[in-house]
Amino acid sequence: MDNKAEKKNKKKALKQEILEKVGEYYRLVYRDDEEFIPGKSRLNYAGRVFDEKEIINLTDSSLEFWLTYGRYSKEFEKKLSDFLGVKYTFLVNSGSSANLLAFMALTSPLLEDRQVKRGDEVITVAAGFPTTVAPIIQYGAIPVFVDVNLQTFNIDINQLEKSVSSKTKAVMLAHTLGNPFDISALKTFCQKYNLWLIEDNCDALGSKYDGKYTGTLGDIGTSSFYPPHHMTMGEGGATYTDNKLLKKIMLSMRDWGRDCWCESGIDNTCGCRFNKQYGTLPFGYDHKYVYSHFGYNLKATDMQAAIGCAQLEKLPEFIQKRKNNFQLLYNGLEDMKDFFLLPKATSKSDPSWFGFWLTLKDGVSFKRNEIVKYLEDNNIQTRNLFAGNITRHPCFSQLELCKDYRVIGELKNTDKIMNDSFWVGVYPGMTSEKNNFIVKSIIDFISKYRKVDI
Repeated sequence: MDNKAEKKNKKKALKQEILEKVGEYYRLVYRDDEEFIPGKSRLNYAGRVFDEKEIINLTDSSLEFWLTYGRYSKEFEKKLSDFLGVKYTFLVNSGSSANLLAFMALTSPLLEDRQVKRGDEVITVAAGFPTTVAPIIQYGAIPVFVDVNLQTFNIDINQLEKSVSSKTKAVMLAHTLGNPFDISALKTFCQKYNLWLIEDNCDALGSKYDGKYTGTLGDIGTSSFYPPHHMTMGEGGATYTDNKLLKKIMLSMRDWGRDCWCESGIDNTCGCRFNKQYGTLPFGYDHKYVYSHFGYNLKATDMQAAIGCAQLEKLPEFIQKRKNNFQLLYNGLEDMKDFFLLPKATSKSDPSWFGFWLTLKDGVSFKRNEIVKYLEDNNIQTRNLFAGNITRHPCFSQLELCKDYRVIGELKNTDKIMNDSFWVGVYPGMTSEKNNFIVKSIIDFISKYRKVDI
């Protein structure tokens, strides 16, 4: 055996040994056999669920030391496309970047008369996470806020016609806490007025509407892989579409705004590196450095993608566990309808739930913060519906109503959620014992602290 072959075999054997040791390390350090003690063990609303495969993939990628977009990134994009049944997927560095990329794609001049321009309007809701709205405002478009339904937590479709104007170009909405919005109504509305539809699918990966995955029914879908979400790679996100033109635009904007589509480290696969005219540049200017959009570098690292590839294999199991945990909570709290509005799945939907929300009914004798404090004191982590009403936050203090943004009606239900709603987790790390403790704690609060006979 020559030295080259011997070195190759030695590297292979050493790498295999390292990866085996990584698996051993996981089993020693991360395998959680700790007993759950109700009221003393911390019961988080979400968290990472992983095994040795994620750490082995991460180590494997780090040993390659490619670091940026690479083989794991390509594998992840293909596997997510296959899972969702879409043609094109782009891995990015966060769900917020995914929303930024999705919206900014609609501002491309390649879209001609459908291009979103500054001053154009985009219909959305104020009840949710700020990064669904931020790209609209930061670009200089006008968000138009519509109220939501108190049981589905999604846009009130009865107010859609009031929200549209001659300036409306798009609708950008999240599927709230995994519950799909009424996609049939929204698509009909968008088709009527020739509007783009962006589905913020960051809290709903694996949810279905009319048998199809959410995120795939509009023009662009987005996902987040931050640790609390349906799967994780630490930070990370994705956009996906079936539209070939939007695919071209998003690839450009994700990768600095460049016109060329050659992969990093590879030259002239486009076949036009030195033989075309672009703008007023000199003829034959290097196509690798021609920019057709004002773009960004939104790529994730290959190490993140390596974790994501392992997580994708577990995603179907994660989705089912979320559904099971949600149902356990619903069954346990169904008799609490005198005190709470319970969550309701949108018609024709099969949610992959992100959380289980409760809204205090009008007239109950306790406040949201009282029950939340009780749960937190019992080591049950809770969350509000993110911003509650984004228009009431300090970030809106410099914006002018009817100029920088519009509001349809009074956002009465949005304010109700802001004041009276909270949610608890249903993530795959939950067990029946933990779910039962959440149910028991909520019932105990009502009976012990408010002297209510249940």
